[in-house]
Amino acid sequence: MSEVNRENKDRLFRLIFGRPENRKWTLSLYNAVNHTSYDDPDDIQITTVEDALYMSMKNDLSFLIMDSMNFYEQQSSYNPNMPMRMLIYAGMVYSKYVEAFENRINLYSSVQQHFPVPKLICFYNGLRDEPDRLILSLADAFAPGTDPDISVRVTMLNINYGKNKALLNACLPLKEYSLFVAQCRKYYKESNDMGQSVSKALDDLPQNSSLKQFLLANKAEVTRMCITEYDEKRTMEMFREEGRVEGLEEGRVEGLEEGRIEGRVKGREEGRSQVSILMQKLIELKRYDDAYRAATDPEYQKELLKEFGIS
Repeated sequence: MSEVNRENKDRLFRLIFGRPENRKWTLSLYNAVNHTSYDDPDDIQITTVEDALYMSMKNDLSFLIMDSMNFYEQQSSYNPNMPMRMLIYAGMVYSKYVEAFENRINLYSSVQQHFPVPKLICFYNGLRDEPDRLILSLADAFAPGTDPDISVRVTMLNINYGKNKALLNACLPLKEYSLFVAQCRKYYKESNDMGQSVSKALDDLPQNSSLKQFLLANKAEVTRMCITEYDEKRTMEMFREEGRVEGLEEGRVEGLEEGRIEGRVKGREEGRSQVSILMQKLIELKRYDDAYRAATDPEYQKELLKEFGIS
């Protein structure tokens, strides 16, 4: 459980819905979200930028269908900063779209150029109780009373099992994914063994489920993904629980990336503490195991402070 691959990582959601060979599930998900009835998986053109990352996790999925450019992200934590993340990521995708010769886009033309309509969706399955549907707005990120010239909205859909029943019933792979995640959490809470929890959760899926067969065929990878996602989430939670780092509100890991960390170790100090500087460096280097251990082991913390020359 303690060993986390520090290379760029996929999420389980991306494994299921983001792979070209699973276009039929991607199409089913799109139809469920948009109340459409497209039936040709080849209508899906994957546009995901493979080297685009949030922390060490790859962005989940973007794809073009007809005149719609879709951006899908799954989150196990409520993240009000999703509109800014989507804005940055959409810029990458549209940049590649413009550069593609076959699209014949000329941004310097006196003629209005036309682009696929962006649709931004965040699939939420965290433990915090959230409504079935919520609109996150970039406007909330700016000072009150200002008039920003950029507007971004992200639709957050709660896909926890038992929520958004119409949506889940309209997309069987999404419903089974939701059930699998719920059962994994249940069994892990009982056993503290992710491998065992994954096996039991797979057993709970319907025998005739195509998703079950896919997950079984990729069981080792599925288990690794579940461990990785849990471990990184646990590390972020540890920072909050221990009071080691402030600025990590639920889902706001951007605060670390942008260096907005205030140290608080055994009482409040002015400016940054040694430990907060250490935590920032570890997160920037994606050394999540070391960050988690340093938050709980004072002796190991001292070793790392010495390693980085923080005094």
